[in-house]
Amino acid sequence: MSFSNNIRPDRMPGPINGNPVQGLCEKVCIQATKVFDACIRQETLANTTVSLISTIPTQVTTPFTFISATSTTSRGQINNLIITPLTDNEHCSRLQFDVDIPISVLFTDANRTNATGTATLTIPKDIILHIPEASVIPYRIEAVVNAVSTVGTYVSDATFNLTFCVTVIIKVVTDVELLVPSYGYCFIPPCQEFQNEVCDGFFDLPLFPQ
Repeated sequence: MSFSNNIRPDRMPGPINGNPVQGLCEKVCIQATKVFDACIRQETLANTTVSLISTIPTQVTTPFTFISATSTTSRGQINNLIITPLTDNEHCSRLQFDVDIPISVLFTDANRTNATGTATLTIPKDIILHIPEASVIPYRIEAVVNAVSTVGTYVSDATFNLTFCVTVIIKVVTDVELLVPSYGYCFIPPCQEFQNEVCDGFFDLPLFPQ
């Protein structure tokens, strides 16, 4: 079974039916990542140069034929961060930085051998976000990323010219201890094992002919 079976609706996540206050039993302190501000940018990056760092297999023969490329993680690396408070906008700052996205490039070499290369897609950013006030536990800037390319050409020396569809979400976050209302501990249902019941149809037949 799973949460979707809703066998204990009073102790399982799901839609609220009736009075949402009914069942509240305590105030709970939980550890969580609080998002103070966030923004999303989706864009097409044409004519983007990507150079391979390594390949599998290691011995490949140029020229290459590009097939596709995709990001290998949803977490981007923030580098060269500069935060400048805005004098005309309280609590907001200008953020200048680079987002590095690990990329996996699928291609074939001159011998028609399928190969995979690793690379990094770097995207410069210059945005405005709300920045919390100074505290003992500092805030941090995180990037959630996704990049895909199906259009591109090989240039030379393990370098490709690609067109990427990129999504970048920038968040200002802090690890906090948050006080929230609680309905108590969640009921965890037992797992339902998958079984391929090949005999179901046969067992449904009558024992004797009708």
